[in-house]
Amino acid sequence: ADHDSPEPPRYRHLQPAQKALPFSATCVRISRDSYPNLRALRNASATTLRDDDAAFAKLDEGDYGYVLDDVQHLTDYLPELPTFPNPLQDHPAYSTVKQYFVNADDTVPEKVVVQKNSPRGVHFRRAGPRQRVYFEPEDVKACIVTCGGLCPGLNTVIRELVCGLSHMYNVNDVFGIQNGYKGFYSSNYLPMTPKSVNDIHKRGGTVLGSSRGGHDTHKIVDNIQDRGINQVYIIGGDGTQKGAYEIFKEIRRRGLKVAVAGIPKTIDNDIAVIDKSFGFDTAVEEAQRAIDAAHVEASSAENGIGLVKLMGRYSGFIAMYATLASRDVDCCLIPESPFYLEGEGGLFEYIERRLKENNHMVIVVAEGAGQDLIAKSIPVADQLDASGNKLLLDVGLWLTHKIKDHCKSKKMEMTIKYIDPTYMIRAIPSNASDNVYCTLLAHSAIHGAMAGYSFTVGMVNGRHAYIPFHRVTSTRNKVKITDRMWARLLSSTNQPSFLSKEDIMEAREAERLANRLPVPASSSEHTKKHSASVLSNGEK
Repeated sequence: ADHDSPEPPRYRHLQPAQKALPFSATCVRISRDSYPNLRALRNASATTLRDDDAAFAKLDEGDYGYVLDDVQHLTDYLPELPTFPNPLQDHPAYSTVKQYFVNADDTVPEKVVVQKNSPRGVHFRRAGPRQRVYFEPEDVKACIVTCGGLCPGLNTVIRELVCGLSHMYNVNDVFGIQNGYKGFYSSNYLPMTPKSVNDIHKRGGTVLGSSRGGHDTHKIVDNIQDRGINQVYIIGGDGTQKGAYEIFKEIRRRGLKVAVAGIPKTIDNDIAVIDKSFGFDTAVEEAQRAIDAAHVEASSAENGIGLVKLMGRYSGFIAMYATLASRDVDCCLIPESPFYLEGEGGLFEYIERRLKENNHMVIVVAEGAGQDLIAKSIPVADQLDASGNKLLLDVGLWLTHKIKDHCKSKKMEMTIKYIDPTYMIRAIPSNASDNVYCTLLAHSAIHGAMAGYSFTVGMVNGRHAYIPFHRVTSTRNKVKITDRMWARLLSSTNQPSFLSKEDIMEAREAERLANRLPVPASSSEHTKKHSASVLSNGEK
């Protein structure tokens, strides 16, 4: 139910003798000025839209609580555009594919686990080629840009964008923007052909170069307009996707026939809505090497401790999955689960017990974990990088010194080895699994841009979908410490949860608020006292 509705909504059911209308006939387009009707989206999803996002929201309602959270299209502001047959229909490689083109009414549900009487919920437009396109191949002038930090798979995405545009749609004018957003207005565009990108997927990093910051919306769109670019492919994290959203808004304000396709990239896997981001599987696989090395070092010394710091500024997915995959880890620390050092149930007590039992241990810590504890012991002014992210203190180095000091005070002989493979992990080429995923993302982005959509592309519940920009930029995907996956990790490592009963209740309350679930009777009194959660884990 809506937060301001007195009772749950009653969904209309068809009588047995009544014939169901096709979905396209039952849809109701909600105008961007009808803000009260945005309750339909808030009922079905935990996302709260800001006013500037609400102005660009496209929502279609169907029967039984169905809501299509649609993406922007060229015809929303250029209604008289002509369409053209999709060149794929004559492509020999696709001549044997049965029903290759995606049905206009195909959508992908945001949530697949529902109850019998649940509303159908939020859906996204399914990715894939359409029968009609809004660009003729000879008129397409596309550009590709990579922004933010490095990630395995960047070169694969670039390669597949260039080759896909050329081989599937016969597009010849594809350009690379060098060194991030600032490259739109500070450097020459780099012509790209299938031959020039043929083997770049075997290399790490990005052949186009990357940078943080440098986003100037008006300068960027001025150059897009001046150079006649009509398809923009933007690869980057949530900050980059916010920039893509701003570029699209300015393009629409100027009435330009330009499609903007965002391909989300973050090694931390913290992009909301999508199942995972490309490069994540490779990062987890490479993290195993560091954990294996730490285990060898620790097990080869008396009271040996191997400490590995992995990437994860706000979300501990790499640390969690690497720990579960390794089975050699004795303790995993992530940003979503606070911990403490001293006292009963603390980290030091657990380290002492583990060393006594096994004579060695391995600790994995995400870079964003324990920042509140470091700030208390090392007062320092907050600093931001060019992307606006808070600069983190080195939790691995800090924890190494704390463990050494504790063992020295207890007169315990101990050897600790600190391994930080951060930049090694993100600089390697993508593995086979990520290469396939990058190919599908690139091809889905091309199909959507040719069909006139502007969007972020990603896999949702195993299906590729076009997602509105605001959905992937309004929140982050985080590890839910009340979820079974985190319970599996605790069972694997046998580490304490470091959480009090109140912490657990607050985490459950945060998840309930995020998903608009009813308050359990057993916890109603507690939630009144602990309405503000310190362990909000976001949503997916």
